[in-house]
Amino acid sequence: MKTLDQLLPGEQGIIHSLKSSDLTIKLLEMGLLPGKAIRFNFTAPLGDPIAVQISGYQLSLRVEEAQLVEVT
Repeated sequence: MKTLDQLLPGEQGIIHSLKSSDLTIKLLEMGLLPGKAIRFNFTAPLGDPIAVQISGYQLSLRVEEAQLVEVT
């Protein structure tokens, strides 16, 4: 199972689950729900943050947040 930060730019996946963390509720509120399609758009020049597209909008995540999202 990959985590969101391991996808390459342009790759898509389906959110499988979220690892338990203090940030889990925040990620769910931002729309990172299991079963949703997600596309990795790009990484910032210094490697953090990353930009993903989910439910028709762009979302910027820190790498530590993206490591909590498991995708298939």
